Amino acid sequence: MSFFTRYRYVALAVVLTMFALSGYVYYILFSANVTRKEFDLRIPAGFSYADVKKILADSNVLINPYTFEQVASLMNYNQGEVPGGRYLLKQGMSNRVLVSKLRAASQDAIDLTFNNVRNVEELAGVFDKSLEADSLSILDAMLQDSTLQKYSLAKETAMTIFIPNTYHVFWNIKPYKLVRRMAQEADKFWNTERLAKAKKWQLTKEQVYTLASIVEKESNNKSERPTVAGVYLNRLRIGEKLRADPTVVFAVGDFTLRRVLFEHLFFDSPYNTYMYEGLPPGPIFMPSTNSIDAVLNAEQHEYIFFCAKPGYNSEHAFAKTAEQHQRNASIYHDWLEKEGIR
Repeated sequence: MSFFTRYRYVALAVVLTMFALSGYVYYILFSANVTRKEFDLRIPAGFSYADVKKILADSNVLINPYTFEQVASLMNYNQGEVPGGRYLLKQGMSNRVLVSKLRAASQDAIDLTFNNVRNVEELAGVFDKSLEADSLSILDAMLQDSTLQKYSLAKETAMTIFIPNTYHVFWNIKPYKLVRRMAQEADKFWNTERLAKAKKWQLTKEQVYTLASIVEKESNNKSERPTVAGVYLNRLRIGEKLRADPTVVFAVGDFTLRRVLFEHLFFDSPYNTYMYEGLPPGPIFMPSTNSIDAVLNAEQHEYIFFCAKPGYNSEHAFAKTAEQHQRNASIYHDWLEKEGIR
């Protein structure tokens, strides 16, 4: 065999090898390697590549773990600590797309929903269940002096910058960034129109929120809330005590109470609006936006009194005079006795 013939064979072998190698590289980079229809990968702070590899292996996410390791090495993702966060992996995702996503910390947000909480401690607990940060660090971010000073709040009004809704946030958001984000969302909620309505009632945003929390607990009937809000605004206007039962329940701290008794009315607390005039120091519950708007759009009337009507449909009887209110209250109390509600 001549030299040139041998050279052609060697050259052909090299070309075929290069084609084979190129084909394999293309295969490990671009072939689908995520088998699960959808997988929610959460990488806590401080995790290493080895930790991520173990999660993927234990969860049977990858079709071929070995090719993932090869691409991770090629793309320099296999050394030391890796970016934390939440990453949504989808069926058919290639190693190149997967590693690029993880390496660039291209996170997928979560839906953070909160409502129906009584205080900032409960709210921090809700966040604890949805986010990487623990409740104590979140609570500290809410209540630290620098936060309260920045947003002109007191500890009693700290919850007022949290407007109940669903927000898109990163799972590993830092507590101080979470508070900042919620304050920004509150600024959006308190638009020019809402601020003008609050000013009309001579209330601050925090006072509207606090009154709305009372309205929220007084009535489950959304259609009645503007009327209830109007009663409380009338009492504030003429200097009457609010005498709101939900504030007594909050003051006593027994949230299983179904009926406020005479003895509860003398529980000494600034939240007890039977003992102290004006609004309590802060909200007694996280009001819905419906209740906030019910205060801002309160019905203008002459009612000073209201009490629940007999039945389980959350309706109230409203009155302009104490005499009419006493009649309404007697009817309701007779019904409570008949139903055995204590």
